[in-house]
Amino acid sequence: MRLVLLMLGKTRRPEMRAILEDYRKRISHHTPIDVVEVRDAAGALKRLDAERGATIVLLDAAGKTFSSEALAKWLGEQRDRSIRQITFLCGDANGFPGELRSRAQTKLSLSAMTYSHELARAMLAEQLYRAFAILSGSPYPR
Repeated sequence: MRLVLLMLGKTRRPEMRAILEDYRKRISHHTPIDVVEVRDAAGALKRLDAERGATIVLLDAAGKTFSSEALAKWLGEQRDRSIRQITFLCGDANGFPGELRSRAQTKLSLSAMTYSHELARAMLAEQLYRAFAILSGSPYPR
């Protein structure tokens, strides 16, 4: 299973880029992962069109909330079902246009609180790493 973090806009703050890169490297020990930044919704749609068959998860405040354990279980189920790729769509400060929203099979909320889009990206990466650590029995989540 491959993960893709597809992000609208750039992660400009160097400290957020460093956190995101650190967790990308950690996740890559468990599964292949790409972090892709596109300029706008049109770029995201083009990328999604090129990756037909991927499960698309949209980060959305109104989405489903998971505990870390439940996210790990869901990822494990996707892996066990031989899902080829999961693409997480991370918006910019303006959110998502309807065209992108309609492409998502799942909507995921990181919290009921609102975070900057750059912080949300880092938090998603950490939770994905935590999920793989849970699945592998690593002491990290404790």
